[in-house]
Amino acid sequence: MQPIYIPHLLKMPQTRQTLYLDQMVPELETLTPVRGELTVRHGGTFLEVTLKAETIVTLLCDRCIQNYNHRLVVETSELIWLDKTQGEEVPGAERELAWEDLSETLPPDGHFDAEKWLYEQLMLAHPLRRLCGKACQAPVPPPGEALRDQRWSALEILKQQLSSQN
Repeated sequence: MQPIYIPHLLKMPQTRQTLYLDQMVPELETLTPVRGELTVRHGGTFLEVTLKAETIVTLLCDRCIQNYNHRLVVETSELIWLDKTQGEEVPGAERELAWEDLSETLPPDGHFDAEKWLYEQLMLAHPLRRLCGKACQAPVPPPGEALRDQRWSALEILKQQLSSQN
């Protein structure tokens, strides 16, 4: 997916471009391609970006530590302000920020990276609490044994090595 050159949007019908999605997104592991549509509309001093998309991802349950498939459905929109001073700041220089500076801005003669924006929206759509189901139960250890999460085994080995050196 190529970045969209913002001035070209002004020449398009209704000053908008619609991208129909049916593709894998780099750096995002999904079982199915991302399907839907992403529309970018030039509003003069802002871009209005809307997304309706879905895909299936494999997540790790926070409770039972098993993999499960989850359907991600994203329906969102965002206004991105076009600011001529965007990108003119000196890198590493300090400046004060006002509340209105805490919004996304792009230069009006720049590019909108639709693929990066799509990736960000899909990542934000991941559930905060990842449970494989309502009936999910934590694993029960065998009688007389403590339940151990194997993900901590490397740390346990390091801890034993450090205690043997002292």
